[in-house]
Amino acid sequence: MRVPRNPLKRFYGRRDLHFVTFSCYRRRPYLGTVRARNGFVKILHEVRLRHGFALLGYVVMPEHVHLLIGEPAKGNPSKVLQVLKQKVSRSLRGKRCSSGHQLPLPFASAANEAAAFWQRRFYDFNVWSAKKLFEKLEYMHENPVKRKLVAHAKDWPWSSWSHYAKRERGLIGIDRLNEAENSRENPHPEHHRDAAPKPSQRPTCRPPASGSLGCPAQPSLLGVKSQAFV
Repeated sequence: MRVPRNPLKRFYGRRDLHFVTFSCYRRRPYLGTVRARNGFVKILHEVRLRHGFALLGYVVMPEHVHLLIGEPAKGNPSKVLQVLKQKVSRSLRGKRCSSGHQLPLPFASAANEAAAFWQRRFYDFNVWSAKKLFEKLEYMHENPVKRKLVAHAKDWPWSSWSHYAKRERGLIGIDRLNEAENSRENPHPEHHRDAAPKPSQRPTCRPPASGSLGCPAQPSLLGVKSQAFV
């Protein structure tokens, strides 16, 4: 007799940020190449613009992804993740060059033969305090280092580290904290020794309105300001 899975409870509509984690099928390294990770980031950018959600942080690992996002203007994070995973799967498993041959991705054969590209479920943690926000950012940015993929987080471009540590735009724009109102808050205190998170402040995210550049204009989110994406 098949035992039914325990239903996952998702808590939406509270204007919280969401720290989400999703993995490749059976934790296989389908994002283990530069081309695959670049492809994922490109599609993340497209889905973000289409659904209008804040992106506060991310890291793309060879076999899993962490995102720190706000709730979208329409729908919920579950819908966003469904669309994102479908688009990435179709692109990386079925993308062909002009000659009609499969692109020479090292994982292409294994990924196409597998039952799926992604694990079906994803982990979702509601981020309701500044302390948890910085904790999750630090965890994401240190992930490649702890896995010994690089010696320092700066050497892994598929994350939001450069935005927070150096105030530089990486592969994708990050919705930034309002530096005027929260200039002392930074998840990388080694770069700003006077950083002092305010645990009592609750990060919230309201549905964004359309931006003048065709980008979602994000309202208050611990003072989040939307960044133009190019």
